[in-house]
Amino acid sequence: MTEPALHFVDCADASGGHRMAWWQWGDDRSAHVVLCVHGLSRQGRDFDVLAQALVERAGGGLRVVCPDVVGRGRSDWLRDPAGYQVPQYAADMAALLARLHQEAPIGTLDHVGTSMGGLIGIVLAGHRELPLPAPVRRLVLNDVGPAIEASAIARIAGYVGQGGRYASLEDAAEAMGRISTGFGPHTPAQWLALSRHMVVPAAQRSADGRAKVEGAAPGDDGALVLHYDPAIAVAIRAITPEIAAQAEAATWALYDAIGAQTLLVRGAQSDLLAPATARAMTERGPRARLVEFEGVGHAPTFVPPAQVEAVASFLLD
Repeated sequence: MTEPALHFVDCADASGGHRMAWWQWGDDRSAHVVLCVHGLSRQGRDFDVLAQALVERAGGGLRVVCPDVVGRGRSDWLRDPAGYQVPQYAADMAALLARLHQEAPIGTLDHVGTSMGGLIGIVLAGHRELPLPAPVRRLVLNDVGPAIEASAIARIAGYVGQGGRYASLEDAAEAMGRISTGFGPHTPAQWLALSRHMVVPAAQRSADGRAKVEGAAPGDDGALVLHYDPAIAVAIRAITPEIAAQAEAATWALYDAIGAQTLLVRGAQSDLLAPATARAMTERGPRARLVEFEGVGHAPTFVPPAQVEAVASFLLD
């Protein structure tokens, strides 16, 4: 299987609802679901390499689901940008899991989350009141924890939502590479693959920029733009020290309530997940097992074989 199947699920919000896209690899009847959730400005196809490796390792008997979080990729954009926050994202994942459970009962649920996707995973695994079809059994947190370095928030706020217009995929990949050095070394082919689903023909954006027009023909200039709503930056730029402190306390409480076996993956040069926070995560709550990768910052991509193996062996061995 070289391409995943694309599906959509209806999700509720304060402005009348939206559709979330999700990509599926493997056996759509398998009772073992691995939910892979991407970072702030990324999309579900980031997990192509990992998803295929997991399905192969499981002999095909695995269902790997990789959503495009609302506002990204093939998912709708929210009418109210204030909704671009973890509570909405977690509610959307609960709706997705309910849909999957309806299609084929979930017996085993694992979660892999990169950065923002990891924060969503902490909510799903630590919030005992969420109506999940099965508790999270194993949780992979990729370069994120309850405490996020303020300097990293400032760095991310400096580029997210700034847009960009590119003449070609290669130009887009080069531009994204300049702000994603933390991903670590990749071959040109690997970086192009990571970039391909991050852009869309400019003609698929509506004139006001607040919605997408799917299926539109490319513009005369063939320009490409980033495949996410620039307004996802609104909530990030609204973070104050007081808001950050409240969020950190709430997230630590959720982390301490996690019963799932937990793997914490960290880029050794990460500016977002401090060594002290990672160490604390190994000593409290689920007492995560920590794996670090040298030469990588924020965040490991699960493309290099060693990174894939760390996750695959944790989930499936």
